[in-house]
Amino acid sequence: MNIYLVLILISLAGAWLLGAISRHLDAKNLSREVPEEFRDTVDSETYRRSQEYTLAKMRTESVEETVSTALVIIFLLAGGFAWADNLVRAAGFGPIATGLCYFGLIGLLSAALGLPFSVYNTFVLEKRFGFNKTTPGTFIVDRLKGLVLTVLIGGPMLAGVLLFFGWAGAAAWLWCWGFTTLVSLAITYVAPQWILPLFNKFSPLPDGELRTMLEEYAQREGFELTGLYLMDGSKRSTKANAFFTGFGKKKRIALFDTLVERHTPEEITAVLAHEIGHSKLGHVRKMLVASILKTGLLFWLMSLFLDSKGLFAAFGVQETSIYAGLLFFVILYTPVSLLLGIAAGALSRKHEFEADAFAASTTGKPEDLVSALKRLSVDTLSNLTPHPFTVWLSYSHPPVVRRIRALREA
Repeated sequence: MNIYLVLILISLAGAWLLGAISRHLDAKNLSREVPEEFRDTVDSETYRRSQEYTLAKMRTESVEETVSTALVIIFLLAGGFAWADNLVRAAGFGPIATGLCYFGLIGLLSAALGLPFSVYNTFVLEKRFGFNKTTPGTFIVDRLKGLVLTVLIGGPMLAGVLLFFGWAGAAAWLWCWGFTTLVSLAITYVAPQWILPLFNKFSPLPDGELRTMLEEYAQREGFELTGLYLMDGSKRSTKANAFFTGFGKKKRIALFDTLVERHTPEEITAVLAHEIGHSKLGHVRKMLVASILKTGLLFWLMSLFLDSKGLFAAFGVQETSIYAGLLFFVILYTPVSLLLGIAAGALSRKHEFEADAFAASTTGKPEDLVSALKRLSVDTLSNLTPHPFTVWLSYSHPPVVRRIRALREA
């Protein structure tokens, strides 16, 4: 038995099992009683509906992960990766073009696998609970735009990686690391102006009480904003959100129109304070450095396995190639990726608590952030009682009840 094949099958099955355990524990942890912190905010009917939504999402995730995992394993054992390799090789292109075709073919198969679930989640599940505002036209256009961006951005990045691994020898992983890091930083820099507007409309936040409060707070904290924008989030969903884009002198904040409609200026200012806290406390820089180091680790480990005949044999491929080695290693890397994700989640949750404390301290009104968190949770029918195992496994933010308690205990 091929040891690589054994490890891959165990990792795929293990990832599926962890997800199944997480959902089972979450379902058992649902409480009939509204948490004390929300008794003044949510009625019993809304709370019951939030639990129905949680269970419905669990069922959908369970089916999707089971089907996806089973089909990947079947494709692997049936020689699907070898079939795809033979198909693209038959075109007679050079190694880089062949590699791009190989990733494109596997990517299209993966997208086709996920499409029915995306359609169901958007037009059945989210619509059933009153969240979906996406039209079929918007759904199709979004995916076409995403495909074009993948080709225009992902294609050259992948070509560069293939090129470096083809000629740079033992130092190839360093070249790939530096190249992808620079491209990723460049994309982050230009995304607010060139990429995000392809999917949503961003307009300057109108003058008024809210804009004045946000600008005064940012100025008081010595935080320079290059723009405050209103985003048409209601184009796709009734859910509310806010986020920072860009970095350096290109920092700007985007507020969903649904957030502005449902929240008070004080609550939105508290949300802004939380986001500024991430920047002031160095969280953005730390997570960026962690991401860059993780990418370096990926390429270094990848360089050790690219020409492993045992790895290629696990996928039924006889002739080694750089492009296939990249893909096969990414699948082999699953357990490491999972462990790094758990570590990143723990660090992210720590940062969220610190940003909450920053917002409470600098505004002097912790209850404004508490009110914003409660309203956001109720409006999105969030699970208020996730199991600790699920939080440890996959949460980037602490459970909202714990955040509220921490704010009130500070």
